[in-house]
Amino acid sequence: MCTHETMRLPKRRLGLFAAVLVAGVALLAACGGGSENGASLEMTPEEHARMQSGGQGEVDSTGAAVRQPVHLTGSQETALGVVYLTVDSRTLERTVRTVGRVVTAEDRVVDVTLKVEGFVDKLYVGTTGEAVRRGQPLLTLYSPELVAAQEELLTAKRLASRVDSTAGEAWRSAQAMLEASRRRLSYWDIGGDQVERLEQTGVVTRTMTLTAPVSGIVLEKAVLEGQRITPGSLLYRLADLSEVWVEGDVFEQDLQFVELNSQSHMEVAAYPGEHLMGRVSFVYPTVNVASRTNRVRVAVANPDQRLKPGMFATMFFDAQLPEAVTLPLEAVLITGTRNLVFVRDTADGMLHPREVVLGAQSGGFVQILSGLESGETIVGSANFLVDAESRLGSTESDMPGMQHDSGLPGARQ
Repeated sequence: MCTHETMRLPKRRLGLFAAVLVAGVALLAACGGGSENGASLEMTPEEHARMQSGGQGEVDSTGAAVRQPVHLTGSQETALGVVYLTVDSRTLERTVRTVGRVVTAEDRVVDVTLKVEGFVDKLYVGTTGEAVRRGQPLLTLYSPELVAAQEELLTAKRLASRVDSTAGEAWRSAQAMLEASRRRLSYWDIGGDQVERLEQTGVVTRTMTLTAPVSGIVLEKAVLEGQRITPGSLLYRLADLSEVWVEGDVFEQDLQFVELNSQSHMEVAAYPGEHLMGRVSFVYPTVNVASRTNRVRVAVANPDQRLKPGMFATMFFDAQLPEAVTLPLEAVLITGTRNLVFVRDTADGMLHPREVVLGAQSGGFVQILSGLESGETIVGSANFLVDAESRLGSTESDMPGMQHDSGLPGARQ
C-alpha cells in the first residue's frame, strides 16, 4: 500500500525500486517454472517413494518399494527375534456366527376364507392366539345357498333310492346327481361328517359349521358374530408352529461356509444354556447391497412350541475346510496390495520375498491357495523387520544397529 511519503520519493529512487521489483519477479518465475532446459521440477512417483523410504532402495513402476533377498547371520536373527517354521498342510474348522430371528414358516400358514355368501351365526374361536385342532369347529354359518344345497342333496338321495339298479341309464343318472350334490357341499368346505348326518337324518339344518383345515395358532381373526360374509373374505389366519424358521444375515465372504442342508446350532435368550439344532433349508439368491449380507434360513423343529415368532437367536454355522497349505496369520506380511512371506533358501540361507494368495482364515491360521508348498521354510515372526531390510536392499554388513553395539541381545560387539 502506497503512502504519501512514498509518493514523495525522487524519480531516481523510484526507478531503482522498480528495477529491484522486476528482478525479484523474474527470479521467482525462474525457480518455479523449471530448470534451464525447461524440465519440470515435479517429482515422479518413483522419486516420491524413494524420498519416503529415506532415499534408499528401488521402486517399481507403481511406486512400491521393490523387495530384495536378505541374508542374516545367527546373531542378527537372534537380535531381530526371527523364528523359522516349516510349511505344512492341515484342515481348518471355521464357525460363522450371526444373529437371527424366529419367524413363522411360510409354508405352514393357512388362510380360512369362505366360498359362499352368508351370515356368521356363532363363533367358536373368538380370539387371536388360540390354539385350534384340525377339524375343530370355527363358526356356524347361515347361508340360503347352503340351505338350497341341502335340500338338493336330500331330493337326489330320495330319487336315487327309488330307481332300481336294473334301470340302466336312469339309475346311473340318479347316482350321478347324488354325487354331484355331495361334491357341491364339499367344495364349500362343508365336512363329510355333516353331509353324512344330513343324509342319515333327512333334516335340513338352518346353519352349517365351518371347521379348521389345519392345526395351529390363530394369527389373525377378522370375523365377528352376525357379520355378513362374502366369498373370498378372510376369516382366520392359522399357523402351524410345530416347525419354525430362524432367519439371519451372513456376510458375503462367509457364504462359502454355509451349505444347503447342513446343520446349524443356535441359542435363544429365553432358554440360556440350551443348544437348539436346525437345518439350513434355503439360502436367499440375492445379496443386500447396503449391508453386503445374504439371508440364510434354518428350519427348526418346534413340537412343544417353545420357540415363538419374534424371538432373537444366535446362530452358528460350523464348516470344515478342505486340507490345504496353512500358515499362522502372523507369518504373512499383508501390505494392502500384496501378501508376502519370506522363504529361506536352504542352499545359501537367503530370505527371498514371495507373493502368496490367501484363502479362508480360522483360529489365527490362514490357507495359502498358491505361492507355497509343504516342506518349505519361511520366516514365522519379525516379518516387519525383515521386510524393512528387504525394501532397503540391506545386507548383513550395513543393517541398522548391526555395525556397532546396538544394545540388542545377541548383537555383534
